[in-house]
Amino acid sequence: MKTDILIIGAGISGAVLAERYASIGKKVLILEKRNHIGGNCFDFVDDNGILVSKYGAHLFHTQEEDVWKYVNRFGDWYDWEHKVIAKVDGQLVPIPVNITTVNKIFDLDLSTQQEMKDWLEKNRSAIEDPQNGKEAVLDKVGPVLYEKMFRHYTKKQWDKFPEELDASVLNRIPVRTNFDDRYFSDKYQALPKGGYTKIFENILSHPNIHVELNTDYFDVKDKINGYEKLFYTGPIDRFFEFKYSLEEKLEYRSINFVSETVDKDFYQENSVVNYPGMEVDFTRIIEYKHFGDQKADKTTIVKEYTVDTGEPYYPVPNEKNRAIYNKYKEEAEALVDIYFVGRLANYKYFNMDQAFKNALDLFKSLEGKPKRKRITRYEKTGIQKV
Repeated sequence: MKTDILIIGAGISGAVLAERYASIGKKVLILEKRNHIGGNCFDFVDDNGILVSKYGAHLFHTQEEDVWKYVNRFGDWYDWEHKVIAKVDGQLVPIPVNITTVNKIFDLDLSTQQEMKDWLEKNRSAIEDPQNGKEAVLDKVGPVLYEKMFRHYTKKQWDKFPEELDASVLNRIPVRTNFDDRYFSDKYQALPKGGYTKIFENILSHPNIHVELNTDYFDVKDKINGYEKLFYTGPIDRFFEFKYSLEEKLEYRSINFVSETVDKDFYQENSVVNYPGMEVDFTRIIEYKHFGDQKADKTTIVKEYTVDTGEPYYPVPNEKNRAIYNKYKEEAEALVDIYFVGRLANYKYFNMDQAFKNALDLFKSLEGKPKRKRITRYEKTGIQKV
């Protein structure tokens, strides 16, 4: 097949760019080193008959109208307001911190937003310009909640204490002054009916898109030529053969997912339970049966252990890594018609909707508005795979 656009990776960024370029008549080749599309969003039905995610739960939420309209072209979605609870001092409390969290942990009876604001003002450590994750949390909730809910969880998640990370890492976590126990507060919160894999199948169904699975770009790059543009979604340091990482490598965190079958209707009362203490090694347990009102005789739980080795999932944002990344970024910006897209290529954490928007905005900046009629969301011809 003639190739106009070469894309490395069939996750969110790669799939969106493939669909957009296919829609204006370009022939697109995607190389994906895994044996499936969808990147870390890939899900499947397990032996218990439960739809599970291979790489951890992915909860879609957004304020972006254009992103919401885009994803709805490729499948039906159902409302899902995600809630997370954490086991603290032997009891389950809501995350993010809200009035119920404080009442349970401190045995109080706060009932109004003003009472909660007053409590936070009295207990937090006011820091005008937090310089790291610890200062960010202390500024929000004070030392007691920092110790009980954030310090050790961060160490398990990142293998670094909060003071070793940028303030932005912990600033992402909101604190609420009411009883709202939703994890997100975005206008649109939903999950795809039938799972994310079906969404990606529809995105990649355009006849101009050809997907080759089990194909590592670095094994075949010398055999590919003639394309107009290349979009790379993998780790940026690998693209440049780790030239700036020989002594101090860019750090990534990976996750070891340990799945268990439990012979009962449900294992826990919520889809996600976090374990911020050091009494267990895992960070959280996900029970996928809670999503989508699934029915099965047994249930599947997945314990997540964050580790240094394995598939890279999370860039580790701190000053040292940023300095290394900036060297790669400078090299990347000097290249012509090669673009680095997504979390790993930009060494930056993206929520799902941010990944969609980032890819959509990049396409618009390069090509402007599509010149051809968009394919409808169910007008499929099937993905070509090798």
